[in-house]
Amino acid sequence: MRKSLFQVLFVSLLLNAFFFHCSESDSSNESVSKVVDIAWEGDPKTIPDALKEENPMVSPDAVKGGKIRFYSHQFPKSLNYYLDQFTTTARIFTSLYEPLTAYHPTTLETIPHLAKSWKISPDKRKFTFYLDRNAKWSDGRNITADDVIFTYETIMNPKHATAVFRISLSRFSKPIKEDDYTVTFEAKEVHWNNFNDIASSIFILPKHYFEGKDFNKENFEFPIVSGPYKIVESKKSRYIKLERRGDYWQRAYPFNKGRYNFDQIVYKVYNEEAVALQAFKKGDMDIYPVYTAHIWVEETKGQAFENKWIAKQRIFNLKPVGFQGWAMNSRREIFSDKRVREAMALLVDRKLMIDKLAFGEYDPTNSYYPDYYLGSEKNPNQPVEFNIEKARKLLAEAGWKPNASGILEKNGKPFTFTILDRDKKTEKYFTVFLEKAKEVGISANIDTLDLAAWSAKVDKYDFDMTWAAWGSGVFKDPESQWHSKYANEEGQPNLPGLKLPIVDSLIEKQKTEFNLDKRNAIIKEIDKIVYKEYPYVLLWHLPSVRLLYWRKFGQPKLPLGRYGDESFATEYWWYDEKMDSSLKKAIDQDESLPEYKAVVKWEK
Repeated sequence: MRKSLFQVLFVSLLLNAFFFHCSESDSSNESVSKVVDIAWEGDPKTIPDALKEENPMVSPDAVKGGKIRFYSHQFPKSLNYYLDQFTTTARIFTSLYEPLTAYHPTTLETIPHLAKSWKISPDKRKFTFYLDRNAKWSDGRNITADDVIFTYETIMNPKHATAVFRISLSRFSKPIKEDDYTVTFEAKEVHWNNFNDIASSIFILPKHYFEGKDFNKENFEFPIVSGPYKIVESKKSRYIKLERRGDYWQRAYPFNKGRYNFDQIVYKVYNEEAVALQAFKKGDMDIYPVYTAHIWVEETKGQAFENKWIAKQRIFNLKPVGFQGWAMNSRREIFSDKRVREAMALLVDRKLMIDKLAFGEYDPTNSYYPDYYLGSEKNPNQPVEFNIEKARKLLAEAGWKPNASGILEKNGKPFTFTILDRDKKTEKYFTVFLEKAKEVGISANIDTLDLAAWSAKVDKYDFDMTWAAWGSGVFKDPESQWHSKYANEEGQPNLPGLKLPIVDSLIEKQKTEFNLDKRNAIIKEIDKIVYKEYPYVLLWHLPSVRLLYWRKFGQPKLPLGRYGDESFATEYWWYDEKMDSSLKKAIDQDESLPEYKAVVKWEK
């Protein structure tokens, strides 16, 4: 499932857009209306036991109020996560709508959310959920079994652009309404992830709002929500503002004390990263995750960093690590031969790129599940090292011979292809690759598109090669990524079009393995097989989160929790008025703030 999301940057904004954005009404000095919390009139005895406990991630010092401003590299084409799995969309949508269950932030055990409890049949095929009767929509109506069933039907409707979510839900029959607050799902087959796929991955929609509407057009207006935030303002190509709900139905649950602290969360849009970075340094944004080595090494200098007004932190935790690489479309004849794909990988000098173009910041990726090997376990996959002569030999074995001009040909056709890109800044890596490719007789060009155009082509597999980055989950399910039955279904994550019966067989095998260690062993076997098929030119990964932020926020002991990324800040950080006053004073008087931890590591 494309939950994760591509970490992509976008271009085409003129420099004067910087001044346009800085002059918008959302300035750092703008006051934030204090959200008034409405007294909860529920019965504390009805709160599920697990949510009566203290949340181990929160700080007792957390207070509510203020705002935090994030950067989005593109205005989402939709804020409906079921229609668009863009990172910003996901973060906003999951602040508006909620799943039946959640994961405990340290143990990963299932804990109640919209459902107060559940029952699993002995054969692991029936799942009955008992809804929390305190759960309400923002218009005051109760959340019921009808809403759960409606959400299922909405996703499964083939007329809706929700194909990526239908993969998991297709394993279930239509849920049965036992009563207004009880609903049962029955799986058609046993799968270790069946429970999670319905309990924690599906965000329940209000039937009384969406029913009768064209769901494919429900992109930006969500007046009825259940989550802790609501959208209060959205200006296309500029920003999206969320406001904390003082009437959120779980506001008095002890587990949530110290969570959802900001009265306002703002996602500011900058299509050009250089513009976004300058806006951050100017104080027009509060937090800035760093995805490029150049910014981390070269752009974090100057007064604000020297005086420690801006924190520059490298944070290590157990956040799952995905992979990025250049997907080669094996549906196209030019990349249908494994030897050709291996040759492409051999023509990529990753060491040179990492050392010379990325300041040595990254580790080469030699697995599609690199976080399996961040500890002491040895990766059995042999690294693909740059080797132009071996690449030349493999291409010859595949039937590609140089013509009189030195260009490789096969059956009278030249070896030429197009790289579909979405970020001008990545062209430097492709350029290094193309120089080596040219040496062996390959001709290629780069076509850089914006997000919408790039997504449209990739969803239809209308590309030769493209840069793709995938997130990962704590519990890994390789089905949508590698199963052959999704290779030709548009909008699915199997971008290279991999079709291997042995991989399909192993995917089927892991479906019924409920022991995590045994299931991970199967996935590692899948990884070894897929790795040798070269569906991607694997690149590199970063085993930490690089974060910049203005020092006016309180934080828990571990800034991003055990498994979180920068979005963790919206849930557990808080605006600290005293810290903000100290920051402003330090800036006014050109003084330094106290030292802080530049490197933070999770400790058990």
